[in-house]
Amino acid sequence: MTDCLDDPQVYLPDLFATHARHDPNRTAIVCGDERLSWGEFDAAMNRVAHSVLAKGVQKGDRIAVMLGNAAITPAIIYGVVRAGACVVPLSGMLTGEQLGGLIADSDAVLAIAADEFREKAEEAMQGAPDVRNWLSLGFDGDGWTSFGAAMADAEATQPNVRYEMTDLFNIIYSSGTTGLPKGIVQSHRARTHWAFSNASDMSFAADSKALTTTALYSNGTWLMMLPVLFAGGELHVMPAFDPAEFLKTVEREGITHTFMVPPQFIMVLAEAGLDSADLSSLRSVLSAGSPLRQDTKEQILQRISPRLFELYGYSEGFATMLKPHQHATKFATVGTPVIGFELRILREDGTEADAGEAGEIAGYGAGNMTCYHKRDDLTAELIWRDERGRTFIRSGDVGAVDEDGFLSILDRKKDMIISGGFNVFPTDVEAVLGRHPAVSDVTVIGAPHDKWGETCLALVIAELGADASTDAIREWANERLAKRVAAVEFRDEFPRNALGKVLKRVLREPYWAD
Repeated sequence: MTDCLDDPQVYLPDLFATHARHDPNRTAIVCGDERLSWGEFDAAMNRVAHSVLAKGVQKGDRIAVMLGNAAITPAIIYGVVRAGACVVPLSGMLTGEQLGGLIADSDAVLAIAADEFREKAEEAMQGAPDVRNWLSLGFDGDGWTSFGAAMADAEATQPNVRYEMTDLFNIIYSSGTTGLPKGIVQSHRARTHWAFSNASDMSFAADSKALTTTALYSNGTWLMMLPVLFAGGELHVMPAFDPAEFLKTVEREGITHTFMVPPQFIMVLAEAGLDSADLSSLRSVLSAGSPLRQDTKEQILQRISPRLFELYGYSEGFATMLKPHQHATKFATVGTPVIGFELRILREDGTEADAGEAGEIAGYGAGNMTCYHKRDDLTAELIWRDERGRTFIRSGDVGAVDEDGFLSILDRKKDMIISGGFNVFPTDVEAVLGRHPAVSDVTVIGAPHDKWGETCLALVIAELGADASTDAIREWANERLAKRVAAVEFRDEFPRNALGKVLKRVLREPYWAD
């Protein structure tokens, strides 16, 4: 038999090495006062890879990482992947007990923790007895092996590891907006697709400077991190989000691309220095995590940048995007599917809905997850097959597609309010309440009602210094909503996940406890 050539693919670990080889002195990572060139970034990834391989890590092994936003964090994340392992980035918002549960669930063989995670990680040890090594970054202690020392002694050359598109890249646990976190398994194929598609849609290039404002363990952050590194540009990481510092960073560094979630946009819009800040370097401003209220979107376009991209998607993979040139005609939508994805709207019986008809959003494409880790039952529940037998992922979101193929988000299926037999979409009510001058932010939930089953309860964060009562806001809203709002309550804040999505499940619980 004649030898055949390989079937080469684009693998991110190899692509990053290529950037470093061709232009090692160009900046790759910036976080606070720390800067890594592409050569330094590449060497750090290699040292990480050799360090975990020296611990006996095999291809496909899971490695849990508990790290904050720092210059070294991307090197550790992608160094783990370069070793052929699967990285499991974990949220700093979780308790030690919760971290231990997820580490055990992921079947991690190693765990890496930064000093700021030490207390939680030591609690997590009790719930993850199968982890072979606990590696510390920035501290020493009983039961810990210094990862910093291991990296210092490790080789800086790329290890001889070969990848396949179906190999595991990462497991990211969902934020649990509607239940317990689930391990979302993503392959090299999915991550490479996300890098390429976002780089293409938002015009990333080697001179791009992308600013991430959310935690690096968050799946949404990768919407900006992957494409800028794919293109060989600069990744700027905010140690922690601050609206004033965001404006200063954009102006000082000449940031070209940035990503924020809606609550962060609201904070920036309220920042006193916004209108005097020079944001002219911005070529792309991405919003994701949850749909923007239309009044917020209008302000972003007017005061931050007309180059607004709004992405709707779910962690399991599928996404649509509304691009800047589409705002004029499709302002109220979230665009069309991102490159490589297809969209269907499904009726309750599983048949496809007509244009304009509301139904469940389902998506197919190269960026979709492989499965939920160890949850074949939940994976199976998500699957809808088209006439070609392709597996679409059900979202649990309700939407409608117009005749031009543009998607409008109506609500989460689980958040829909059924009052007196009629479906009420909370987003419709929120859009109206958000226009009241005393309302900074609002979320609407269903509260129990003796006659109607449930009614709309509006929870409002008031504008600073606003002088309006809950009754006044309710009456104002009902003049425009046919009396849909039963009551308004003020709140100082909303419980949110890492990407700013309001945890409505948490808000509803006290009202339905009995």
